[in-house]
Amino acid sequence: MKIPFNKPYFTGREAYHVAAAGATGKISGNGIYTGKCHSFFSQRYGFGKVLLTTSCTDALEMTALMARIEPGDEVIMPSFTFVSTANAFVLRGAKIVFADSSAENPNIDVNSIESLITSRTKAIVVVHYAGIACDIDKVMEIAARYNLIVIEDAAQAIDSYYKGRALGSIGNMAAFSFHETKNISCGEGGMLVVNDMDLAPRAEIIWEKGTNRAAFYRGEVDKYGWVDVGSSFLPSDLAAAYLFGQLDKLDDIQKKRKAIFDLYQNSLSVLQESGDIHLPVIPEYSSQNGHLFYLITNTPQQRDKLIRHLNQQGIQAVFHYLPLHLSQFYKDKYSGLPLSQAERYAACLLRLPFFYELTEDEISYIADMVFLFYKG
Repeated sequence: MKIPFNKPYFTGREAYHVAAAGATGKISGNGIYTGKCHSFFSQRYGFGKVLLTTSCTDALEMTALMARIEPGDEVIMPSFTFVSTANAFVLRGAKIVFADSSAENPNIDVNSIESLITSRTKAIVVVHYAGIACDIDKVMEIAARYNLIVIEDAAQAIDSYYKGRALGSIGNMAAFSFHETKNISCGEGGMLVVNDMDLAPRAEIIWEKGTNRAAFYRGEVDKYGWVDVGSSFLPSDLAAAYLFGQLDKLDDIQKKRKAIFDLYQNSLSVLQESGDIHLPVIPEYSSQNGHLFYLITNTPQQRDKLIRHLNQQGIQAVFHYLPLHLSQFYKDKYSGLPLSQAERYAACLLRLPFFYELTEDEISYIADMVFLFYKG
């Protein structure tokens, strides 16, 4: 049996919508299907201004531009995250102030944030790891006291909720990913959400290469020109059409993926009870969106041996992020305290295969092979 780590899911609706987009005669950015996707996300999740982007990385780079990050500004974020979270702000000259993860799960340790704030702090970036919410109300309270911008890196968090509110709808801005490893995908793609509506007009200008072209096409100005910084962040309408084919089946996708998460959790709970592994902790304020499933071993050596064991059994299991404060690029720039929890997750976290077409028999086989490793 060979079980890959990821397998993109095709709903069967993508080709229809891509063909329909082609028939419109306009397949460049900000076409009919881009508008359809914008409307879908705004109406379903209560987002403010929605703009599709070519990647979550681009959406994060837009947040840095909109936050007017300048050299010397400080941005607080977790170290246990993907490089794009930090890169977006490093590109603007910011100093990254890394926070540790919580002991409960890889999300930022909210209780450590306030001690990291200085007179140069401009923004806080939170990452909802595995689609599980951090305690963002506390983050928003801290930000309000210090007049800081909050950005949600919700790359993994589509269709997940905090106290009944959609993740991505709470911070001043948010960024989502539609990469092929995500719940819904268009191969490569992303989305910027702007909930601070004072920022919305500028977001659209930055999105359209620094021009007011979108306003011109709506008839709001009689000509368009270069009015601000920006870049070509908007995707082809073909990508938006493909994504809309995924949105046609979003409820079905989410039902299946959440069931896969629950089956993993239930199948491996005995190993957690015996102290062999630790499973994802979902706080009472958060939902789970079936994005990924991880387990945490007791030692790095155990994690590496388990990965080799599973690979030998035809199961592609992988580790996840290396902590950014120890990265080759940033370690000489980092001057803060040790981040023990981030380092623990980097050393001991293992991700199991997770995709829509994963069967119950395959999940049972994976769980059996994990049991075989620990119980022999």
